[in-house]
Amino acid sequence: MAKRATVYDVAQRAGVSIATVSMTFRRPYKVKEETRSIVLAAAEALNYVPSASARGLAHGHTGALGLYAFDYFYPESFAEPAAVEPVGQGPAQGEVAVVRDDRDEDHRLFPLYTDEVQRGVELECWRRGYALMIGGGSRADSATVVTDIVGRVDGLVVFPTSVPDDVLGRIAQRIPVVALSEEPRHEGLSTVSVDNRGGMRVLTEHLVAEHGLRDLQYVGAVNLVDFQERFAGFREALRAAGLRVPRKPLVGLEAEGDDLRHVVAGLLAGDRLPEGFVCVTDLDAINLMEALAEHGVRVPEQVVVTGFDGVMAGRVVRPALTTVRQPMQAMGSAAVSVLAERVANPTGPPIARRLSVQVVLRESCGCSRP
Repeated sequence: MAKRATVYDVAQRAGVSIATVSMTFRRPYKVKEETRSIVLAAAEALNYVPSASARGLAHGHTGALGLYAFDYFYPESFAEPAAVEPVGQGPAQGEVAVVRDDRDEDHRLFPLYTDEVQRGVELECWRRGYALMIGGGSRADSATVVTDIVGRVDGLVVFPTSVPDDVLGRIAQRIPVVALSEEPRHEGLSTVSVDNRGGMRVLTEHLVAEHGLRDLQYVGAVNLVDFQERFAGFREALRAAGLRVPRKPLVGLEAEGDDLRHVVAGLLAGDRLPEGFVCVTDLDAINLMEALAEHGVRVPEQVVVTGFDGVMAGRVVRPALTTVRQPMQAMGSAAVSVLAERVANPTGPPIARRLSVQVVLRESCGCSRP
């Protein structure tokens, strides 16, 4: 086997410094295009591949960050490809099969909260020259999976409640950790969150002031810090307007499918349909609009529905969903930026960043599409 080319060999062949070679592979956008082309051509000629382990030994870091997530909204039925029905005879070898997929929940296949945040993490890691390790799963196996990742990275981003509290505390003592949308439960834990309370308050104020709604119901869970803040913002707006303030949501956990159909049927049977539903997430709102449509209730003509998140599915459903858009991609980018600061200054204080949100008015509340 031929001797493996080194960074010194590439630098000599390209006529540049080893620092320029390193920068070409770690942060290519910082190297002039002409120089970058010369370095890449030299590396290709020498069959050179940069060694992450060598960089780690040289700098005391792995050059990698970790992201631990989970299937935040996807039900288990979407973990595997859909069961599909062949159309016509089976294909011969080399031919293309034609199948029919009759699932009626295609909106779940659009990028959701975790997907958008993950994209922000990926792009910022690329921009900063970090490799990225991604792991996830159920809480039952999270301790094993996340511990394996921790041993290979310089810092870790975690989604809310994806890692048990005691495990997260131990990890935060070893490497910098950024928790998304969570309160700092452990010393040294940094956070990136958004203005959930303010966003939901402004949205609710819009429904009251601009649409004259007086009877509003809240739909969704309050088991996460984000969700608790959203419910608090909703209640604050109603209280300030002198309206009835619900003590708890109309529907709590797992507000989807048959649960919502049953709730809507009960409201209609008792002639208790409110003027509007304020939902904790876009997915809750989309599920609710489907349940309302099945019972012949028109949105927004008979009842208003709003969400929170700003996922892509809310733009394509009909009516298009009024929502509070949180900057999901920017959250991922900010999490990596915070980790980079903490890696560079591991003895410094934890960092907390809160990003702003936008109320997006569309048809589901009676407003025109922007």
